[in-house]
Amino acid sequence: MKPTLFMLRPAFADPKVGPGTFFCPHTATIEGVLAMYPALRERLEVRYVDFPRPRHAVIELLGEANQACPALVLPEEFGNVPIPGRSAQGRTFYVGATEIAEFLAAWAGIDRPHP
Repeated sequence: MKPTLFMLRPAFADPKVGPGTFFCPHTATIEGVLAMYPALRERLEVRYVDFPRPRHAVIELLGEANQACPALVLPEEFGNVPIPGRSAQGRTFYVGATEIAEFLAAWAGIDRPHP
């Protein structure tokens, strides 16, 4: 089973912020990483979710308290985790562009993000 990468679909509305539509900067950064290293898409299950909560697909794996995206969720049977992550419902996961990119560098051997 592959790690699951949840990312937000672009062009979402957020009335709390103001008029118009938005994209998630963290998701855009990870999209850029996937574009630079296209072989990653073969090693990941990439799933796009809508901005409004509840995000049921994420909740199913990580619980209601952990709906932030982007999120990379490792399968329960993943084995040796290359760098520590967060934990929920017996799964290791990473949230945000930096955490996800650091994991991908350690796991898939791509370049690390520059600090």
